[in-house]
Amino acid sequence: MYRTIYHLSTSGEGDIVDITPQVREAIRAAGVGEGMVNVFVTGSTVAVTTIEYEQGVLSDLRRALSVVAPDDIPYAHDRRWGDGNGRSHVKAALVGPSLSVPIAGGEPMLGTWQQVVLLELDVRRERSRTVVVTVTP
Repeated sequence: MYRTIYHLSTSGEGDIVDITPQVREAIRAAGVGEGMVNVFVTGSTVAVTTIEYEQGVLSDLRRALSVVAPDDIPYAHDRRWGDGNGRSHVKAALVGPSLSVPIAGGEPMLGTWQQVVLLELDVRRERSRTVVVTVTP
């Protein structure tokens, strides 16, 4: 098993960061030709998924998440903590904090137009995010 940690800066809610290069780098560093790579983000207002990293579909994803957890409705979390990021927690829980991708030939088995992305969902501010990448043969 090989594990590495990346620290990324995000610019706030709606930021979508292509982390495919970091995933590939971790696989190369691990020297694993066949296996599995797991990507995990720490924090309850951030998520990871795969998507085509193209501005149109990224905009569509942002819009879809805003429909699922809109910013103009009350959230119990906001009433309890007063930090205004209840919707961020909901979006992150729905998308999820981790993703596993098979490895073949030393590369993640992603589709031609499929990238691994980090979704910054916190409404409050720019953030430093921690991404844990674990490679297993």
